[in-house]
Amino acid sequence: MTVQMWDAKSGVAIGKPLKGHTHGVSSVSYSPNGRHIISGSYDRTIQMWDAGTGTAVGKPLEGHMGGVISVAYSPDGRHIISGSHDNTVRIWNAETSAMVGVPLEGHTGYVLSVAYSPDGQHIISRSYDHTLRIWKAETGAAVRKPLEGHTDSVQAVACSPNGRYIISGSDDWTIRIWDAETGVVVGDPLQGHDHFVFSVAYTPDGRHIISGSRDNTIRIWNGETGAAVGKPLEGHTDWVRAVACSPNGRRIVSGSDDKTIRTWDAETGAAVGKPLEWHTRGVLSVAYSDCRRHIISGSSDRTIRIWNAETGAAVGKPLEGHTYLVWAVACSLNGRHIISGSDDKTIRIWDAETGDVVGDPLRGYTVYVLSLAYTPDGWYIISGSSDNTIRIWDVEIGAAVGKLLRGHIGWVWAVACSPNGRHIISGSDDKTI
Repeated sequence: MTVQMWDAKSGVAIGKPLKGHTHGVSSVSYSPNGRHIISGSYDRTIQMWDAGTGTAVGKPLEGHMGGVISVAYSPDGRHIISGSHDNTVRIWNAETSAMVGVPLEGHTGYVLSVAYSPDGQHIISRSYDHTLRIWKAETGAAVRKPLEGHTDSVQAVACSPNGRYIISGSDDWTIRIWDAETGVVVGDPLQGHDHFVFSVAYTPDGRHIISGSRDNTIRIWNGETGAAVGKPLEGHTDWVRAVACSPNGRRIVSGSDDKTIRTWDAETGAAVGKPLEWHTRGVLSVAYSDCRRHIISGSSDRTIRIWNAETGAAVGKPLEGHTYLVWAVACSLNGRHIISGSDDKTIRIWDAETGDVVGDPLRGYTVYVLSLAYTPDGWYIISGSSDNTIRIWDVEIGAAVGKLLRGHIGWVWAVACSPNGRHIISGSDDKTI
């Protein structure tokens, strides 16, 4: 029934316990300026405390009809949000303690965690009903339902450079384009591949979509009309697991189970140079560095390799450390770091210049790490896993932040972040985005 403050370095208790709740305290949070603490309790109330003196500030915030499980501040400190056993999310004015608007209803189970997006425009809630919901912070309106339409697993997702569209590739052999704001499908599915679509990407100008498939080909599509552009890019002799476009839009890179990486002219579709052939097993993931100088690849041979994007020459030795196959790689926007996710249940950060491991592996998973992405500001890593969840990691401290994002009921094969950093996109075996 109490809240206790502790010295982060020594572990020594600071002051006396903060008493006032009549039942167990389930959650606590600091205000952004560090002046206040809020606590949520099974007594159905939220209490604000002065972080300096430990005294209660104002009266308890009352209104929930069940225990308060989670609380959080808005980034500007003006509002408090709470999630409860009553299946609702509530917004409170931090200055007056008055409830703002009506309860946010829609969950059919306890609301286990609540959080604001970094820009304060959205509220994210996770519930015992196995769903994740996104709400507009200003109006309390639900942003959207799951994007449903594919008839088989979603293997890949990407966001258009202007943030208006989401694309998805699926085991149903199609690519779909979605309106990022409404979640409505735009046009007909893009059909042409003769097997699973493992990877999708936009060109930097948003004019074209690139896809790679189990039919061993890469295809280019008009981003506006969805029409196929030219003939399929052929040359790989096995499944095309990954595709990426260079930052200047002139080159496409692809990785395949045939153990090779190929580069293509994005305008003509012609192969550029010879295949890059140093991996000893299939290539599962590829990415360009932001400066266009390098291509990064992850493989079933448990290594990551760096390649000169112009000459195709391997740069340095393989990056070794993972003990099982590498499903995902990504490069930070400043080009300084590479991240990799593996079946060994870890995420590793590497110095792109030296190839050295940076810090300890990011641990917390008990299952495979299948997908990775950086947020646009480079401060966070997003990961998807075979435990059906998405995690967010703080790059600086090397630890997971917030709670698991739950909602999918299948493996999360793809994650991406919108260009403005406001939304995370995920694709899963459960056929939804």
